[in-house]
Amino acid sequence: MKKKILIVEDNKDSREILSLFVTKFGHEVVKAGNSQEAITYAEAECPDLILMDLDLPDADGIKTTAILKKNPKTSHIPVVAVTAWMSALWEERALRVGIETYLIKPVSPQTLKETIEEYARRSLTRGELRF
Repeated sequence: MKKKILIVEDNKDSREILSLFVTKFGHEVVKAGNSQEAITYAEAECPDLILMDLDLPDADGIKTTAILKKNPKTSHIPVVAVTAWMSALWEERALRVGIETYLIKPVSPQTLKETIEEYARRSLTRGELRF
């Protein structure tokens, strides 16, 4: 089942590589290069999943996720961190604001695919009607 996935990544090459994999897995991609775009696109596009880089130029992915989780329009969207920040402290902060999974870059295509599929399955069983 095709899902809409918002990729939030300020590095253009990383964003394109993630986008290629997600498209190859059969999903639709929406791309954001910073926190402000992420919030705008999350509201406008209502993606099924957000892949969030934590190192963004305007506000880090933790702050961005906290804003999305407070917004009734976007609070239900699962957020997966995709970051180079290997730190228990950052991981703890990420989980505290509602990031559900913490993936360390470089993420293997297999891990990415499995993570997306897990959330795609979960949204089917969540029991809410989406129009």
